[in-house]
Amino acid sequence: QVQLVESGGGLVQAGGSLRLSCTASGTIFSFNVMGWYRQAPGKQRELVAVITSGGSTNYADSVKGRFTISKDNAKNTVYLQMNSLKPEDTAVYYCNAPPQPYYPSGYWGQGTQVTVSS
Repeated sequence: QVQLVESGGGLVQAGGSLRLSCTASGTIFSFNVMGWYRQAPGKQRELVAVITSGGSTNYADSVKGRFTISKDNAKNTVYLQMNSLKPEDTAVYYCNAPPQPYYPSGYWGQGTQVTVSS
């Protein structure tokens, strides 16, 4: 059974940093594409960043220059380094592996809370 397990969330002051990790287990082949989404209270879930196994990345405009997504293909793990955090970054952050070859259904992690105090 494929699972995505996140870690690294917490409470941080504005301007601080956090690093999120997400490890996939139960897979035979590594995910080619993985990403991070977030959902703030009362808002829709939104894409934060996505990365391919070849290293191509895409970021939401709101986090460009502050967040960095990276992937360890051997460990089937994706990271999100978040710097210069702002109160508006407060949300539950979800790891995602979208539908792709060998994994047609796609997967979500359970989410990890990130709270940025002003």
